[in-house]
Amino acid sequence: MKKIELDIVGLSYSQTQSGAYALVLGEINGRRRLPIIIGSFEAQAIAIEIEKMTPSRPLTHDLFKSLGQAFNISVQEIIIYNLVDGIFYAKLVCFDGKRTVEIDARTSDAIAVSVRFDCPIYTYEFILSTAGIVIEGNDFVYLENINETPEEKTAIPNASGSYNTLSEDELKSRLQQALAEEAYEKAAKIRDELNKRKSS
Repeated sequence: MKKIELDIVGLSYSQTQSGAYALVLGEINGRRRLPIIIGSFEAQAIAIEIEKMTPSRPLTHDLFKSLGQAFNISVQEIIIYNLVDGIFYAKLVCFDGKRTVEIDARTSDAIAVSVRFDCPIYTYEFILSTAGIVIEGNDFVYLENINETPEEKTAIPNASGSYNTLSEDELKSRLQQALAEEAYEKAAKIRDELNKRKSS
């Protein structure tokens, strides 16, 4: 099965889930985005490494990297290999110089490890076609300040209400609006409602 390489293009506070963050992965040389909801600890761990900040004491993912380096184990790639009931499944592909071992991991942890080992992130077409959203316009890169609390950020009202009461045309219109606002979590929920209607 052909792998598709992804890059981190966004990390922002979730407007609908308290204490959660939206991590957005983008298809290399493509316009599809894969939004994944992750916890605050993993979001901090990813942002700290991307920003090249040094915590006073090693975080768990830093410890994992130090342990791997001490025993000559490298992480060659991360693969987001499945999506079941809205949950993404990932694995680390590790190499110790003699053998390659695949280790199951939460997607958020796998990505926090990938930025430390500077290894590529991959997924498969069926995941991008199921859970990906297509953006229009030029590519962009952003990383919001995730040290802010929800109260310190200007919240975007979630005017979606119940999506199942909207027509398909209304859903498509809201999807385009959410994409234009870079509200990827909202866009993902609308996309899920549209997909649910197609399959029923």
